[in-house]
Amino acid sequence: MSFNSDRDFIISRTSSAVEIDEGLRQYMLKVYNYMTIGLLITAGVSYLLANSGLGAMFFMPETGEPNALGWIAIIAPFFLVFMMGSAVTSGNAAKAFVLFILYSGLMGVSLTTIFWAYTGLSILRVFLITAGMFAGMSLYGYTTKRDLTKMGAFMMMGLIGIIIAAVVNIFLRSPALYFAVSVCSVVVFVGLTAWDTWKIREVYNEHDSENMMTSKAICGALQLYLDFINLFITLLRFFGDRKN
Repeated sequence: MSFNSDRDFIISRTSSAVEIDEGLRQYMLKVYNYMTIGLLITAGVSYLLANSGLGAMFFMPETGEPNALGWIAIIAPFFLVFMMGSAVTSGNAAKAFVLFILYSGLMGVSLTTIFWAYTGLSILRVFLITAGMFAGMSLYGYTTKRDLTKMGAFMMMGLIGIIIAAVVNIFLRSPALYFAVSVCSVVVFVGLTAWDTWKIREVYNEHDSENMMTSKAICGALQLYLDFINLFITLLRFFGDRKN
């Protein structure tokens, strides 16, 4: 009887672990799928605006400087992030998804000028480089058994430092500082990719409702989306071939 009880307990624990692993896998797939949707929307919007007269609604074609409508498109995503946070907290998956789609579209508007500044071939090349680096670090964050909390804190401090240095360099216009900020940005966003993936994995809860699970997946997708976009923009500065 004791042997049978122990066997049943082991089978039950094993079955439960398998269900959690499968649930986590499905959850992470949902995160990556939402992220991919966001990237496709961003790429589609920016390409369409850049290769039609619609881009002139937001940017000056001669200089690439944003006009009033362009500044609205650039600033609006900051407010959408807070609105998405509220939607995720309340478990309103439908609202979070709509806001994520809108956010992705507005980011596409903001990135319109890269198609004016860089050749299409170099943009594709940098995109593939970014995808490879992102995939490797995200896989590490998903599979590692280490606690990445300290690493994440270090990367966040690095991000704050980069922002401060970038603002200072607006006035200094130092090529050396610009180069240093760009190099540090690559390191930070690569690290953030691993940390954010690890965080997304850690917040998974098999007992969450479907609505809450989807809300968390959209929030996670936004985090990874931003890591990818920022890494792509930074690498484009290094490896992109300018048209002029």
